[in-house]
Amino acid sequence: MSFHPMTPREIVSELDRYIVGQNNAKRAVAIALRNRWRRLQVPEELREEIAPKNIIMIGPTGVGKTEISRRLARLAQAPFIKVEASRFTEVGYVGRDVESIIRDLTELAIDMVREEEAAKVEVKARDIAEERVLDMLLPGEIATPQGPGGPQSQPENDGTREKLRKLLRAGKLDERVVEIEPQMPAGATMLEVITPDNLEEAGQNLRESITNMMGGMRESRPRKATVKEALEIMSEQEAQSLVDMQKVAAEAVARVQENGIVFIDEIDKICGRDAAHSGPDVSREGVQRDLLPIVEGSSVKTRHGMVRTDHILFVASGAFTASKPADLIPEFQGRFPIRVELEALSEKDFVRILSEPQNSLTRQYVELLGTENVRLIFEDSALQALASAAAQVNSQAENIGARRLHTIMERLLDEISFSAPERSDTTVTVDAEYVRERLGPILEDQDLSRYIL
Repeated sequence: MSFHPMTPREIVSELDRYIVGQNNAKRAVAIALRNRWRRLQVPEELREEIAPKNIIMIGPTGVGKTEISRRLARLAQAPFIKVEASRFTEVGYVGRDVESIIRDLTELAIDMVREEEAAKVEVKARDIAEERVLDMLLPGEIATPQGPGGPQSQPENDGTREKLRKLLRAGKLDERVVEIEPQMPAGATMLEVITPDNLEEAGQNLRESITNMMGGMRESRPRKATVKEALEIMSEQEAQSLVDMQKVAAEAVARVQENGIVFIDEIDKICGRDAAHSGPDVSREGVQRDLLPIVEGSSVKTRHGMVRTDHILFVASGAFTASKPADLIPEFQGRFPIRVELEALSEKDFVRILSEPQNSLTRQYVELLGTENVRLIFEDSALQALASAAAQVNSQAENIGARRLHTIMERLLDEISFSAPERSDTTVTVDAEYVRERLGPILEDQDLSRYIL
């Protein structure tokens, strides 16, 4: 199991490529990630005692809270899941089982490790698939006489096989049609006795069993495919059969326990506002109490064995406009020792968001329209005008942070996007005048801008 050895400074530098500002939050998550590596270097008897320092990010919507956590998980190559705290209160006092967070995280880790293991055996799987395809193209070779050491190919068949192999690798047989023999899905999931404790898992097992049964019914007859398609299908089948799923499950569980990251959004929605009121507030506090054992460390039963949550990093976030972190129950607060406040975005920040990140909106639209041979050029004056428009609408209506830029950009480029196929091989320059022309009438009418922008 590998952990990312980046220094906090390198982590912040990497986050800067995608997220503008919010240095305090970036520093906090960089230290938290580096502490995981540090923990693995300490003596083993002390290692188990070092708990992760969970983080609460406080700030309005659209300022980068989720993006920071998502990018952090990618840097760490760690199993990562994002959940909304409010989803656990949707059904009154029952809500969704909070342990499902860990079960879902484990399934994500299984997929991650399975893909890695399949990539390792890709070459071997391709070779086996190639032999299977050659067997289809040379069916007479299978019926060769038995010798003392097993089946023996005739010399002329060997020569033909090698010629076919060269043609196959050169892609000259790609369009030839062959019949693929059916393969029943491996490892059909057994159904368990359904109890209240494993209701969600039982549902998942049932779905998988039905999928396997339906897959088996679909694959009951040989089907025709081109050699190129057959190679791809068989390579995938062989890769799956070569992967040791017990090893995958053990590695995935270890990664979740040592390297997992859980991002809990809308944590402020489960704050009890006033003890005098009953009803939903009781449910909010109940969710906090349900989350508490997972955050402080417990064992959760999954289909792949027990998963301990002692060293999973939890990052919570919320706007806290109608409440404050102190409204969380004391035990829950104590499990999130690091508090980071994220700042609201200014007009200056919007200009940077439009121009600096590698995945900036302007670059996305340039590349999208480039597929239609339309060259889109954004002048600096246009970026300033767009930032000003976003800041204006955010101040007049609900402040949704950088997400406002998505709405404004779509409105700005609506006409170009629609007519792009007919405007092939043209250049469109977007300047401040173009922005005012497209957005001016809407910005001037506050009622209209509330609905459209």
